[in-house]
Amino acid sequence: MTQLTPLFPRQAVPALEVPTLDSKTWRLSDQKPENFTLIVVYRGLHCPICSNYLRDLNRKVGDFAERGIEVIALSGDSEERARKAQEDWRLEGLTIGYDLSLDAARSWGLFISAGIGTTSIGVEEPALFPEPGTFLVRTDGTLYFSSVQTMPFARPHFDEMLKATDFVLAKNYPARGEILDHTAVQAAE
Repeated sequence: MTQLTPLFPRQAVPALEVPTLDSKTWRLSDQKPENFTLIVVYRGLHCPICSNYLRDLNRKVGDFAERGIEVIALSGDSEERARKAQEDWRLEGLTIGYDLSLDAARSWGLFISAGIGTTSIGVEEPALFPEPGTFLVRTDGTLYFSSVQTMPFARPHFDEMLKATDFVLAKNYPARGEILDHTAVQAAE
């Protein structure tokens, strides 16, 4: 079993590589954004909340690009399911990755759920799949921001993320939550 470990801001994130629907292999290490890479992990084709969430992201890809932020949305879905999501959800402007392995999902601190049948939109859940996560990674490969869910609900709003990145970039605001061992810091005081 792969151990679930949290990622910490200002620390290097794990390697990440997935195929994309544009027939390329997307590697985090290959990304060269001006400021950040935004990685949005979604549950998959079966999730009606994901469809609305990714449609909103699709509308804002240009807004992120204006801020020097490259965007990818990815899931553990197969190519066929990812392509159906792209078509049905009209995600023409968004890079879509697929086949995220459960081990890779775990290395990013994501929670894994077991499928429980057909969802409200009539799509069968996979046997196992990662729950959502949103990650903002600096150009040096360190984590700046993350939000990891155990449920499909209450994800970060992209409008708020855009406003926050405006502030972050204007003020050179540091990543927070970086303390790995609070007891060592307290002992040093």
